[in-house]
Amino acid sequence: MRLHPGARSGCCLMLLGCLLSACSEQRSRLEQIREEGQLRVVTRYGPLSYFHSPDGEKGLEYQLLKLFAARLNVRLELSIVGDTAALVDLLASGAVDIAAASLPRDAYPDMQLEHGPAYRWVSKQVVHRRGASAPGSLTGLTTPALFLSAELMDDVMREQLPARYPAVAWTVDPRKDSFQLLGQLHRGEILQALVRSDELHYSRALNPEARAAFELSPPQALGWATPRNADDTSLIREIRLFFREIRENGQLARLLEQAYGSSAMFDYVDARKFIDRCHRRLPGLKRLFRNAAQEFGLDWRLLAAVSYQESHWDKNARSPTGVRGLMMLTRVTARQLGVNDRSDPAQSIQGGAKYLVELKDRIPARITEPSRTWLALAAYNVGFGHLEDARVLAQKQGGEPDSWEDVRASLPLLSQVKWYENTRHGYARGYEAVQFVDNIRRYYTTLIRLTEREFETAPPGQAMYRIIDSPVL
Repeated sequence: MRLHPGARSGCCLMLLGCLLSACSEQRSRLEQIREEGQLRVVTRYGPLSYFHSPDGEKGLEYQLLKLFAARLNVRLELSIVGDTAALVDLLASGAVDIAAASLPRDAYPDMQLEHGPAYRWVSKQVVHRRGASAPGSLTGLTTPALFLSAELMDDVMREQLPARYPAVAWTVDPRKDSFQLLGQLHRGEILQALVRSDELHYSRALNPEARAAFELSPPQALGWATPRNADDTSLIREIRLFFREIRENGQLARLLEQAYGSSAMFDYVDARKFIDRCHRRLPGLKRLFRNAAQEFGLDWRLLAAVSYQESHWDKNARSPTGVRGLMMLTRVTARQLGVNDRSDPAQSIQGGAKYLVELKDRIPARITEPSRTWLALAAYNVGFGHLEDARVLAQKQGGEPDSWEDVRASLPLLSQVKWYENTRHGYARGYEAVQFVDNIRRYYTTLIRLTEREFETAPPGQAMYRIIDSPVL
């Protein structure tokens, strides 16, 4: 049978369409994501995943996702939800490729999920207010009421804890998350709460009265999740490769340290005093810190943290060695900076900001943040020459002289004869510089969290929305 030329043309088009369709069906999900130029992810709104602050988008999961999207050279489309139930629904429906929201790997066992590598471990902890008798178990609670978020209540119900402990009043306020409950506990409005260990760890400096009593669950692994597809494991394999690489190159450790590092240096007495002075002394000085920070291109909260470390925001502070004022400037340094009256708050803050920027400018341009700032702060305390000696020692010991962590380890050596006698600038109390920087980092982190606290909870009624990010190339 002979086909009409038009019919032959139509058959060819149909054949081509079938071939293209078959090729499309054979493309892996990873290939489709790259071709579409978009990675669809769902995460939860919160300080450990994603939240919007005055300085832009923040959150550990958000930072990790930006790195992964950049690796794929695609845009990041984030669906932001308020609870895990909405997150799981989106993942199950196929509307998103990845769920990245601190999801326990053993959660929702009935769902067909494929989990990425564990990069954090958390447990459920019963917390109480410092000073009250610490319960040792659910049967020893101070009062029957145990407050928890709706999010954790889902886990509690799955574990059938209410049936096993009927005397416990499992109290849920759907308008409050774990961070708000920890704030209530800190203020004495409630006596006991159930939270995750990472939430407590993150909040210690803000809520120093909250203390862990006991763990209600063994540690759980947290990781990303994708819909399970036995015939296409391309995406989950890429996720596993990504986490292996950022673990090996140190990026994961740096992001975790940024999120939790300062909390590891928690000191109850110091934290309690700092929070108190944030309320009593800081409001009268905030404008001066903001003005100086704007002039010199610094974060006002960093300046405030330096000032607190130096003087506890006391304009009349004075040391036995003659340094004085909010930024504790020496007479010689003040003169060089153009500060005529060290006890004048505005002049002292301006001088301190100028001095810090001058030190940062002397740090080699190749050194990136945050090491650049931490090294400059060490020089602020011990002097630039001694900082350079510590960097040389770090290199001699096989460390990285451009890394704050390696220089931090070498600074205390400047007080030991066998080390400082071969340095250019000699003896220095390098251990004090380490403590100086550690303290400032702790105060700085707390100030960031205090000023961003109002952004850490999604506004009522805003259960879900989307943002689109460009890839970081």
